[in-house]
Amino acid sequence: MTTEIRVPTLGESVTEATVATWFKKPGDAVAVDEMLCELETDKVTVEVPSPSAGTMGDIIAAEGETVGVNALLATITAGAAVAAPAAASTAAAPASTDVMVPTLGESVTEATVATWFKQVGDTVAQDEMLCELETDKVSVEVPAPVAGVLTEITAAEGSTVDASAKLGVISSSGAAVAATPTTPPAATAAPAAAGKDIANAPSAEKAMAEAGLSAAAVTGTGRDGRIMKDDVARAVAAVAATPVAPATAPVAVRAPVAANDAAREERVKMTRLRQTIARRLKESQNTAAMLTTYNEVDMSEVMDLRKQYKELFEKKHGVRLGFMSFFTKACCHALKEVPEVNAEIDGTDIVYKNFVHMGVAAGTPSGLVVPVIRDADAMSFAEIEKAISEKGKRARDGKLSMAEMQGGTFTISNGGVYGSLMSSPILNPPQSGILGMHKIQDRPVAINGQVVIRPMMYLALSYDHRVVDGKGAVTFLVRVKEALEDPRRLLMDL
Repeated sequence: MTTEIRVPTLGESVTEATVATWFKKPGDAVAVDEMLCELETDKVTVEVPSPSAGTMGDIIAAEGETVGVNALLATITAGAAVAAPAAASTAAAPASTDVMVPTLGESVTEATVATWFKQVGDTVAQDEMLCELETDKVSVEVPAPVAGVLTEITAAEGSTVDASAKLGVISSSGAAVAATPTTPPAATAAPAAAGKDIANAPSAEKAMAEAGLSAAAVTGTGRDGRIMKDDVARAVAAVAATPVAPATAPVAVRAPVAANDAAREERVKMTRLRQTIARRLKESQNTAAMLTTYNEVDMSEVMDLRKQYKELFEKKHGVRLGFMSFFTKACCHALKEVPEVNAEIDGTDIVYKNFVHMGVAAGTPSGLVVPVIRDADAMSFAEIEKAISEKGKRARDGKLSMAEMQGGTFTISNGGVYGSLMSSPILNPPQSGILGMHKIQDRPVAINGQVVIRPMMYLALSYDHRVVDGKGAVTFLVRVKEALEDPRRLLMDL
């Protein structure tokens, strides 16, 4: 039997990759999950494991070639040792394909199975959605690699899987194989221990070498006991833990709840995204010396300018002119004058960024995410509006990739869209500044000795006092205010 090796799912916005390295050549023996080759995309490096044991056949895509998703890379021919057990069967076993966890992102090592859209015995078409996974940042849809019948689900809803785990099995024959409930993983653990030729993940081998750990000190959770990178991280954490930590760490204890109240409560497990939001926000408070300074801005000029040109703007550029492009431009302008607000701390160094990757906080049904507009300081108003509109829609649909939410240098959060009049935004580490926008409200203000009604907005800049002094924070906020109250200053770089 011949098994085809195809390009795995590369990510929501990645459509092609380059074959970087082949670890095997035609005629070589390969074991299940042994690394065959490495692909490079513009974001991450993807390892392609062998789905079955056998002999390496033809290599279709040579090193240096560019290939698309699901393109044929090579073939594997099953060896005699694999074919022997089949002789005991009265009928040839149908060809089957494992459904694996797709690439989750360079820094993501595990996911939670959120929803299965198919059940055992269901017929599936190629690329039809089988299930959805939740990671710390995004939801990942898993398509069917081939057409056939879903014969096995090995990772149930709610279970946590690593980046190379098997989710299920699809039989490519026309009829469903008689399926019974899947045996728990523990039942197959014993034979796995006997496997002596199972190669650990290359990333895990590298991590063990760096940490000075032997394979015997790490418990593998991959298929057939294969050691994954996350297994090494857990082993390192276990070694580093001290006995006194549990005794000194504060533990939040839930207050007793009356029986009649408990019956009316609903307990829902936090999603991985919400857990990550909670952890990162608390880390921000514990790590940074966070302080907030406030000011207010008269939005009259921006609103008049927007009203005057919004129809022409939309007609020419195909996107609506909003307030976010004005605020993004104003912040980029101010960051040039006060670069420490666009810096970050790395150990005992301060890293100044000579570019602006603007994070734009967006609320979604799953929680707050911060897509990044890269090189916003070099973009036009139209380019900024298009980028914000596109990434905002992808955020609401849960389609953002990890790469689109990493690398921000400064963040803007608009609580005004929900009616917030005043708030103190929390830093998005390792960034040193975040600007909070709020509700535009008509208020009486004194101008040239006269009390007039103007559309006013409170602005809040939260900053890391370890990097930014009070003078710099106030200067930054004043420059943003000046640019918004007289947008012509942006055109003249004043």
